[in-house]
Amino acid sequence: MMADFDMVIRGGTVVDGSGGAAFAADVAVREGVIVAVGEVEGAGEEEIDARGLIVTPGFIDVHTHMDGQVTWGHETRPVSDHGVTTLLMGNCGVGFAPCRPEERHLLLDLMEGVEDIPEPVMAVGIPWAWETYPEYLDFIASRTYDVDICSMVPHAAVRIYAMGSRGASREPARLSDAMAMAAIVKEGMEAGAFGISTTRSLNNRSKDGTLAPTITAREDELMAMACAMGEVGRGIIEVNDQWLDMDEHGRSAEFEMIKRIGKASGRPFTFAVLQQEEGHGGGWEQIFRLTDAANAEGVAMRPQICTRPIGIMAGLDVSLNPFMFCPTWQRELEHLPLEQKVARMGDPEVRAKLLSEEPETTNPLNLWLARTVERMSEMGDPPNYAPEPEDFLPARAAREGRSVLELAYDLMLKNDGRNLLYHPVVNYAKDNLDHIPVMIRNGHSVIGLGDGGAHVGVICDASLPTHLLTYWARDRSGEKLELPEAVRILTKDNADFVGLTDRGLVRAGFRADINIIDFERLHLHAPRAHYDLPAGSRRLLQKADGYVATIKSGVITYRDGEPTGKTPGRLLRSHEFAQAV
Repeated sequence: MMADFDMVIRGGTVVDGSGGAAFAADVAVREGVIVAVGEVEGAGEEEIDARGLIVTPGFIDVHTHMDGQVTWGHETRPVSDHGVTTLLMGNCGVGFAPCRPEERHLLLDLMEGVEDIPEPVMAVGIPWAWETYPEYLDFIASRTYDVDICSMVPHAAVRIYAMGSRGASREPARLSDAMAMAAIVKEGMEAGAFGISTTRSLNNRSKDGTLAPTITAREDELMAMACAMGEVGRGIIEVNDQWLDMDEHGRSAEFEMIKRIGKASGRPFTFAVLQQEEGHGGGWEQIFRLTDAANAEGVAMRPQICTRPIGIMAGLDVSLNPFMFCPTWQRELEHLPLEQKVARMGDPEVRAKLLSEEPETTNPLNLWLARTVERMSEMGDPPNYAPEPEDFLPARAAREGRSVLELAYDLMLKNDGRNLLYHPVVNYAKDNLDHIPVMIRNGHSVIGLGDGGAHVGVICDASLPTHLLTYWARDRSGEKLELPEAVRILTKDNADFVGLTDRGLVRAGFRADINIIDFERLHLHAPRAHYDLPAGSRRLLQKADGYVATIKSGVITYRDGEPTGKTPGRLLRSHEFAQAV
């Protein structure tokens, strides 16, 4: 007897993505689409018992850097490990198309510097089967994935393609250069890009410390590209900016420029807004006030926020640790396998040397990240992303009567050298997360900044969806999110933001991108290093318990937290969506 449906999910508690109350229902799927939600009488070829479980839309990650990984692999971990079924890549102005063969090294150097993706990984993994951006999309379209892929045109690649070495060295664009860039952007949008991205952050540099090509781009250059998007009539503009010119009255010429471009082009802007230490850029409250005013004037601005600190991990099996710039480390330990590192560090003589030596490096940023032990805590398992003042190493070392460096040294040796220290770099200036609910409920903000595919040896923030559900909707003491609200901001809100009109809800007629979750058992483990990138390189993955199934277009891609090997995902093109942003 033939089944009525490809799949029926029976008896689950549906949290449908709208923000409305959860309800008990069956969900029927046929040909990759949800066809019924309610009491389903017909049989499914596959029947899933979801009693006691929640059923949500698949999550949408709007800030990834999977641009390289999707050219050599079919899985999008660490993103897809956490219920994500659609991702947006091409953020922060960096990517791999368009690109001429003789300029590939420029993009590789930039991606290694900006996004901490090791050059050997990219050199071995990227096939370079394209030159133009439409050709890059066509290559992605020829492959299948465990999620659907959306892509943006990266400004740095466009600038170098249009201007060559002049573009890489940040020379001002001539009128002809700006027009050439506008043509490339328009071509990319017509081929199916979901927008363009750029960076104006002084933190974004090539691996040799050279500023990213786009940082000093003038308004006329940015205006030309944005207006090219305006001619196509869809797409978002993502900009990575620090708002360093913000004055004490909350005024920023940089923001006013962005607003003029948004008004002229009719295209919405999105940018990271994070709680910063004093003197490190515009305060988040000031930026939100400017954003609210712009939206009130009809200029669409969507602050992109993170629901936990953005920080780095330090340890013996990751890229950074407090002793990595000490002469003894670089001479005797740096290239040893983890087991041998642990053994050597157990030698009292090696310990004495590392604790007494001063670091030697010409890289002040990495030194600060790796050596700022006074802002580190033991991450733990499950990981603690909201350390209390007494959790930081100085307070703990004082209680134990030893130096902070001694404590850091010993903590990293735990768990056979896999124990991690956590340094919350931004979004934790007051040692709490009390500002996050205000950011979330602003009315214009979107959840992003997971950076999946980037910073592969120091962060694993692609786990943000799981952390949002466990911490904010379940475990936090103090102000929380209701579960329907938490699900909505991971699904429907981000679908609307990108312009994906066929997903983000568990509703008949929508794409069958679904998570089945044991919410009470949902649990995030500490990140662990895996040496499975091209050239045997390392990346951090973060396991989560409680994802009973993740379903992409009606196909189970993850079962009980493990990939099934099925890859029903594909490239999405913006013109497929009639009401795209």
